[in-house]
Amino acid sequence: MRFRHPDGSTVHLSYCTNVHPAETLDGVLAQLRDHCEPVRKRLGRDRLGIGLWLAKDAGRALVTDPAALRGLRAELDRRGLEAVTLNGFPYEGFGADEVKYRVYRPDWTEPPRLAHTSDLARLLAALLPDDVTEGSVSTLPLAWRTRFDEQAAATARTALTTLAERLDALQELTGKSIRIALEPEPGCTVETTADAIGPLTAIADNRIGICIDTCHLATSFEEPGPALDALATAGITIPKAQLSAALHAEHPHLPEVRDALAAFAEPRFLHQTRTRTAAGLRGTDDLHEALAADALPDGAPWRAHFHVPLHAPPAPPLTSTLPVLQDTLARLVGGPTPLTHHLEVETYTWQALPAELRPRSRAQLADGIAAELTLARDLLTELGLKELP
Repeated sequence: MRFRHPDGSTVHLSYCTNVHPAETLDGVLAQLRDHCEPVRKRLGRDRLGIGLWLAKDAGRALVTDPAALRGLRAELDRRGLEAVTLNGFPYEGFGADEVKYRVYRPDWTEPPRLAHTSDLARLLAALLPDDVTEGSVSTLPLAWRTRFDEQAAATARTALTTLAERLDALQELTGKSIRIALEPEPGCTVETTADAIGPLTAIADNRIGICIDTCHLATSFEEPGPALDALATAGITIPKAQLSAALHAEHPHLPEVRDALAAFAEPRFLHQTRTRTAAGLRGTDDLHEALAADALPDGAPWRAHFHVPLHAPPAPPLTSTLPVLQDTLARLVGGPTPLTHHLEVETYTWQALPAELRPRSRAQLADGIAAELTLARDLLTELGLKELP
């Protein structure tokens, strides 16, 4: 979906296809048929933006077979879909029964991460619509925190510098500018926007910026205004933002609140949990750990990294951090000039919701995704953007 900003530029809204797990090219093509096109039709749109997730095997199949790449581009066109952004965070296995810490490997200290992200940039340059010259690829924020030291930081910095050089060459070859966005996430070496400023300043290339994920921002209790102001002061670009909402518990000391939270503690994804204390942010790597006795102080609200549907916050006594999304979005695109032109709804946890909240069919899932996009569309038009055909 495209929107005209009051300054005349185009803002793109898409939804991320990592909600439809697929490891192969055939799986990606099936996603377009079974999920993406039905969502577009529910929205009554001739064209729908999707943030493609291409796992390692699907990416390599496209890089090594130009005919397959042309076929994917033709299939996007045929189904009324377009891709201006890719989600390059998960490498493989995102549809596994247990993902947890695996999603952070390989990290930016390991050669496969550079190779895969370089592949994604090349593919996106070929998949961009003819009238679009800029694409974005979000990626993990360097590494999970526990293995990261000064030597690892230097290795990651070298890899990202090499990537920036490849992006320069790609633009010279294709005329398409592809930018990479590190996505801060709780528990990673870059957990917050503030953590990103040092590494990105050291790289000093505007092709390497930050992806603002509003669930992650909220989980770490970052205030959108100061966070975005600090990025602007440091000259850090925002190639992409992901519109998502975290799980919020206002009174975690209450037994009924803990019972409600326990329903979201599931075995597939990691649900980092945070709370603010007088001494600073405290947290656990997963929600079930937070619910263990005395693991976290419970005198202030908790937030958990669980991407809940934007249009359907959890029932009381829980809620979501949708207000953080709204505040962030207003600051990103509500001003005289957009701070980013790529927005992506990313609720990949539909099938990880408590059983009674999960969609029970493809049709129900498509209904839910369309409802999320409708909410995002309404927020954008309220900010003065005009939806384009």
